[in-house]
Amino acid sequence: MKKLQQGFTLIELMIVIAILGILMAIAIPAYQDYTVRTKVSEGINLAASAKLAVSETYQSEGTLPDSNGEAGLAADTEIVGNDVGSVCVGTTGCADAASAAGIIKIHYTSSEDKIDGESLGLSPVTTSGEGSITWICGNPADTTVDARFRPGSCR
Repeated sequence: MKKLQQGFTLIELMIVIAILGILMAIAIPAYQDYTVRTKVSEGINLAASAKLAVSETYQSEGTLPDSNGEAGLAADTEIVGNDVGSVCVGTTGCADAASAAGIIKIHYTSSEDKIDGESLGLSPVTTSGEGSITWICGNPADTTVDARFRPGSCR
């Protein structure tokens, strides 16, 4: 009488474990980068009100604000999030100030080592005579966040 095979052989189980290991080696780093990018996006979302305030100040006064106060914003340390330590406008009144007036500098204080202590700058580009502002994300003077962690619009 012939014995029927029941279950998996040891080699089959080892092959399955090897395949799972390879998939995990690819998926886990990709997921970790994805979570860091979401934390960087939090700062950009927090800076949306600052972008509006800088634009309104420029349209009403004709100059870019050089501090959170000039833009009508709360102190930089009061604009915070889970992974964002401050959102600062301009060169004065902030511990981590930007390199020029009107620039918004987002400073990250995250549990994620890849962005902890890093910053991201949003630079206003004015159109003469129109009063409108176009924003450039990731200016070199104020940005230390690695390009792979920035959203597509900031690379």
